Order: sequence, then C-alpha cells, then structure tokens
Amino acid sequence: MSDTDLTIHQVFLPHTDPEASLAFYRDTLGFEVRNDVEYQGLHWITVGPPEQPETSIVLHPPAADPGITDDERRTIAEMMAKGTYAGINLATRDLDRTFERLQSGDAEVVQEPTDQPWGVRDCAFRDPAGNMIRVFEVR
Repeated sequence: MSDTDLTIHQVFLPHTDPEASLAFYRDTLGFEVRNDVEYQGLHWITVGPPEQPETSIVLHPPAADPGITDDERRTIAEMMAKGTYAGINLATRDLDRTFERLQSGDAEVVQEPTDQPWGVRDCAFRDPAGNMIRVFEVR
C-alpha cells in the first residue's frame, strides 16, 4: 500500500486551432468543457470526461512559452504535424463501439482496433493538432 495521495489532475496537449480542438474534444470525444480562457489572442481550453471531474486535459497554444526560440517553435510545429510531439492514452470498455463512433466523427484514423503482441487491444487517432490519441480496451 502506498503512502501517497497523489492523483493525476491535469495533462497538457498543444493545439494549433482552438475551434477545431474544442469541436474534437467536446463533440467527437464527448468531453465536457471545463474552462476556455483567451489571453492576448491565445486560447487555453480545459476538457475532461464528465465521469472524471478531477482529471482534465489542458489544450494549450505551444507558442505561448516565452522561453522558446523561433527555431524551437518550428521544430515543435513539425513534430506536431507528424504526431510525434505529444499524445495521450485513453481507455474504454468497448473498443469497437468507441472506434466506430470516433471514426464517424472528424477523427483521423491512424490504426484500426488491433490486438497488440504485448497483450493489449487498442486503436489510434490524431486530433486536429496532430497529437496521437491511443484508445486502449480495458475490462
């Protein structure tokens, strides 16, 4: 038994288009919008599963960090476009149903439901910014 009371509160994913990201995470994934903050033309959007109010994804503008250079911004944009900069793993009890629902929305399919050699069954999509979203089946 662990002595820690730590939980995952928020994770951050970059976005390139706040409207497209909002539509994807709200309408396609079914997450609720918890916060939408605009500051100096940039948007931070907080979303999460309705059944998990204490866990959120913060969609943030990658260019907002004043400590990065223009070269770093270009590298981040290139990695995001390839889907190699950031990602998140989600879980569902019915992978086939979830895949069909996401596929019928505006999600870009990367991998159809597959039994992986390491013992999981999953599929993969990209969000509008190119972030990799893997969905694992859990029982």
